[in-house]
Amino acid sequence: MLGLGVAGVAAGPYLQRAQDAVAGKDPTGLTGLLPAGGGFRYYSVASSVPHRGPDDYTLTIDGLVERPANHRLDDLRAMPQRRLVRDVQCVTGWRVPATPFEGVPLAHLLDAAGVRPGAGAVRFGCFDGAYTESLTLEQARREDVLVALRLQDQPISHSHGGPVRLYVAPMYFYKSAKWLSSITVTDGVQPGYWEQYGYDVDAWVGRSNGRDDAPTV
Repeated sequence: MLGLGVAGVAAGPYLQRAQDAVAGKDPTGLTGLLPAGGGFRYYSVASSVPHRGPDDYTLTIDGLVERPANHRLDDLRAMPQRRLVRDVQCVTGWRVPATPFEGVPLAHLLDAAGVRPGAGAVRFGCFDGAYTESLTLEQARREDVLVALRLQDQPISHSHGGPVRLYVAPMYFYKSAKWLSSITVTDGVQPGYWEQYGYDVDAWVGRSNGRDDAPTV
């Protein structure tokens, strides 16, 4: 595995140039699965992740709310949508500039569920069975935090965390949990998967881990 990782890093620039050369010419979309495809890197903390679609996807909203809910994919598509264009920044150093995301503002879902007094945070679960994330309630209500359904003006693919993922525009990309399946309102922040290994809980771009000097979005 270490050898493959080193080979991937070494081959990355060449694969990126190959991907750029065929961008827009590959009807299968398979080039998006190459390392560095489209500028993104593919990460998963699970050995395999099931596919979900309109027939079997559900987003559960529960915890400290007045009206727990289960939303199907079509339900989310019918809700008010917001489109954001921001740079995607990974804590490991790579960046994808001016990337469009579109989806339901998380604040809309929280308001519809009716957050109870005493709530202070939101925990996110994923159908890979492993990944978790968390935001304070104030952070979750920001206008640039989405339950995203579209990436680069296309439905979010499975490899990018589809059909639904979290998108937290002003924070490093590990906060934007892929394969989103649950939103649980809690009384306090519970550190997510990577935060249990030392990553910052408040992962503002430009102020987290001293990794870069990019301005906060």
